Amino acid sequence: MIKIDVFIKNKNWKKHISNPKKYLKNKLKYLNNSIKFVKNKKISFSLMLGGRKEIRELNKKFRNKNKTTDVLSFPFYTNNSLKKLKDKNIYLGDVILNLYEINKKNFNKSFNKLWVHGFLHLLGHKHKKNKDYYKMNRLENLILKKIEDK
Repeated sequence: MIKIDVFIKNKNWKKHISNPKKYLKNKLKYLNNSIKFVKNKKISFSLMLGGRKEIRELNKKFRNKNKTTDVLSFPFYTNNSLKKLKDKNIYLGDVILNLYEINKKNFNKSFNKLWVHGFLHLLGHKHKKNKDYYKMNRLENLILKKIEDK
């Protein structure tokens, strides 16, 4: 089972999604049986819904990049240590989204793409190499297909 803690740091999120926790809870129930790692575990992570200011500060502090971006992920585990975990209760880490990088015309679709992308990073997926990019992109698209219109 996947649980998400949502923190709203930019009040403008409410203009687009009135109850993000409820919205995400509905989406997550479709993932519980589709990701092998999640089965028979209690997985949790946090999602901060921010804006340019919050994401720029975090990007500068932790990645030494003084610029905004669409999504940041801070995994609690490395990919190898995550695979070796025997715990049933696992906190994956934190994902931060930038409201101003989300396509307003397709808000829900763009929002879903970003939080799923961040979530996959928490599970250890990367996209620096082409083969890793294609693997992560394929999984991201499979997940998005499962949660579309749900």
